[in-house]
Amino acid sequence: VQLQASGGGLVQAGGSLNLSCAVSGRSLNAYAMAWFRQAPGKERDFVAAIRWSGDTTGYATYADSVKGRFTISRDTEKNTVYLQMNSLKPEDTAVYYCAADRPRSGFTLLKELEYDYWGQGTEVTVSS
Repeated sequence: VQLQASGGGLVQAGGSLNLSCAVSGRSLNAYAMAWFRQAPGKERDFVAAIRWSGDTTGYATYADSVKGRFTISRDTEKNTVYLQMNSLKPEDTAVYYCAADRPRSGFTLLKELEYDYWGQGTEVTVSS
């Protein structure tokens, strides 16, 4: 499985960006997908994740810091997962990474170590 993240950039506070994570090698329907971010000098943190259980909507979960502002979604035809980021704040500045893995017993969606497949990261800078 290969992941290619894109869509980062420089935006003013209050603005929006839509990150993309293109999946190749496997259908994303078989995988839980997540976004993590790493700010300068800090550890990589969970942002959002989604998994599907035979339905079309899926189950999504978000970090408290982005709830109500970020939305994770997918396009099955394009085999791509998106992170729509609205009302951006300077503290959202980070390199954003997409990740994937097959759900399994005990899989929480939230932990970096649960994911074996990672994209290369896309940088988001929010100016005040």
